[in-house]
Amino acid sequence: MAELIAGSEENFVMAMNAKAKELGMENTHFVNSHGIDEEGHYTCAKDIAIMARELITKHPNILNYTSIWMDTLRDGTTELTSTNKLIRFYDGATGLKTGYTSNALYNLVGTATRGDTTFITVIMRAPTSDIRLAETKTLLDYGFATYETKKICSSNTVLEEMDINKSIDQKLETRLEDDIYSLMEKGKKVETEQIITYNENLSAPIEPNQIVGKIQIINKDSKEIIGQTNIISNNLVEKSNFLDYLKFIFKKFLLNF
Repeated sequence: MAELIAGSEENFVMAMNAKAKELGMENTHFVNSHGIDEEGHYTCAKDIAIMARELITKHPNILNYTSIWMDTLRDGTTELTSTNKLIRFYDGATGLKTGYTSNALYNLVGTATRGDTTFITVIMRAPTSDIRLAETKTLLDYGFATYETKKICSSNTVLEEMDINKSIDQKLETRLEDDIYSLMEKGKKVETEQIITYNENLSAPIEPNQIVGKIQIINKDSKEIIGQTNIISNNLVEKSNFLDYLKFIFKKFLLNF
C-alpha cells in the first residue's frame, strides 16, 4: 500500500512523519510503514490518542468495521474474530486497534460511545492481552462515570443580523456551522464567554453557507478554549447594482421631503 500511494516505503514514511508533525504528535517518529520494532521507530500514548481522534473524526465510517466482533469470508467457509475483545465485552465499544510486538508488548487503542460522549483510551506495554482489556475498561468506566458531553451552542440558532458592504437593503443572517459540545465534569457548572471574529472586508455577494467568521467558547475561569466552530451565512446577500442605489437615494429623498 505504501508503494502504491507514495511510490516507495521511504516516501510513505516521510509522509507519515509530516502528518504526525502537522497533528502535533511531538513524541512520534516513524521509520517503517508496518509498525514492527525498529530502532528509531517510536511513539507515546498521547500521540496515539491524537492519531485515533483524527481517524475517527475525519473518517467515522472506520467504526463500522472496527466495531465488528465476528464475520465470515468465502461464503462462510472462513470465520474471522476480532482481536479486540472490548467489542464483545464492553457496552458502547466501537473499536479501535490492538497491537503486539516483542518490545511493545500488548497494546490497545479503545473507543466507546454512549449517548453524545465518545472516549478514546490508550493502553501500552501491558504484559498480557487480558490486562490490556481490563485496564481499558477501567479507564472507560472512569470517563463515563465522571464526565458528560453538554451542548453549549446550537447551529440552528441565528447568531445575528448585520449590514454588509455593497448591499443596500439586505442584511446578512449568521449562524454556527456546527453545534458546539464540550466535555465537562458531571455536576460542575462552568461559566463561559464567546469570542466572535468576522472575516475582514466582508462584502456582497455572499452565498448561503459561506464561511464568514469563527466563534470560540472560552472558560471564564481558566480562559481555556472549550469549543469552536465557523460562523456561516444563513441567507443569500446579493450585490446591489446602480439601479438599487438610485432607488435607495430616491426613497431617502421622499422620506426627508
